[in-house]
Amino acid sequence: MTIKTIASAPESEQKKTPLLHKIALVLGAMTLIGGSLTGIMTYRNIGFTDTFFLSWLTSFITALFTVMPAGFILMALVTKLVEKLTPKMRENKRNLIVGVGMACVMESFMAFSTAANNIGFHDLSAFYHGWLNGLLAALPVALTLSTVITMTIKPKIERFLRS
Repeated sequence: MTIKTIASAPESEQKKTPLLHKIALVLGAMTLIGGSLTGIMTYRNIGFTDTFFLSWLTSFITALFTVMPAGFILMALVTKLVEKLTPKMRENKRNLIVGVGMACVMESFMAFSTAANNIGFHDLSAFYHGWLNGLLAALPVALTLSTVITMTIKPKIERFLRS
């Protein structure tokens, strides 16, 4: 069988991507993005102290098990909503709207969980400033990543996950 024959074979005849590979891709992306953003937020909250690594790790794990799963559900809902509200808009423009919106919402939630982990709620003013500082520090990185991901990588990942 030649490459040309494989490429033109119906989807049912093409080999399915193993579920483990799909899970590894999603976990890798979550680790890279969530880890770097919670690292920025933790640094803005407490600086580079002796407890930085432990504080970052607990912030990342909290975000990994709370914020990120909610983000997947929210992304699916936001994508459907944007598709419904803008049916004539090109897909790449819709993806950009979804990406920017999701970056803002997810960073707000991630900054909340990171500030809660690093600062706590005993002083609401300190918590608010920690949340805002973390959000403003990580948001430019998140907006850049979300734009690049939604415009270039997201369609490829969606095809990969459907395979």
